[in-house]
Amino acid sequence: MVVRPETRPDTGAPLEPAEFREAVLSMATARLRPEILCEEMPAPQRIAPHSSALSADVTVDGVDLGTGRLVVLHDPAGNDAWEGTFRCVAYVRADTEPETDSDDTQVFCGAAWSWLLEALEGCGAEARAISGTVTRVVTESFGGMAGEPPTSQVEIRASWTPLPEVRADGELWDLAPHVEAWAQLLCSAAGLPPVPDGVAVMPSRRGQRGSTG
Repeated sequence: MVVRPETRPDTGAPLEPAEFREAVLSMATARLRPEILCEEMPAPQRIAPHSSALSADVTVDGVDLGTGRLVVLHDPAGNDAWEGTFRCVAYVRADTEPETDSDDTQVFCGAAWSWLLEALEGCGAEARAISGTVTRVVTESFGGMAGEPPTSQVEIRASWTPLPEVRADGELWDLAPHVEAWAQLLCSAAGLPPVPDGVAVMPSRRGQRGSTG
């Protein structure tokens, strides 16, 4: 998996600030489950002076179970809304079992949000100013399509400010845990069981292929 930085051309900022370059390089070291196919994608250019982005799909036995993207934004001048100079923006979508009871949907959305918090904590991705939404959409068919079974999807949109590792010689920007947390969230939404304790997580296939090019 090769991750490249992108810089908005009209800011007058350095092409690759050292801390941003360090953060982007660290993203490529994230270890993902083999069910995840991850690759670089074009990053938005108008939100922040510098950005980088990844997309991922969860595929099991040739069936796509979920998809997502992660955008890392950087503004060297800082952003009051972010409470920092970096911001991770994540999106996840996956099919779920349909539920028609509104109370069940509310409980499900709360559980889905907890997947993110648990993923950040479990991966050691220290963050602040965490926010986002969980949307569940149930589709029912009528008329000539009345025989079609209902379908349901969950969409999770979230953002958070990653924190650097503070060392005696300065700050270290390692975003690999944040990439791994986003990937874990995607797997949870897609219904994959957690990796048992003591089992090593191997790099995703697309990540291995990209890192050699």
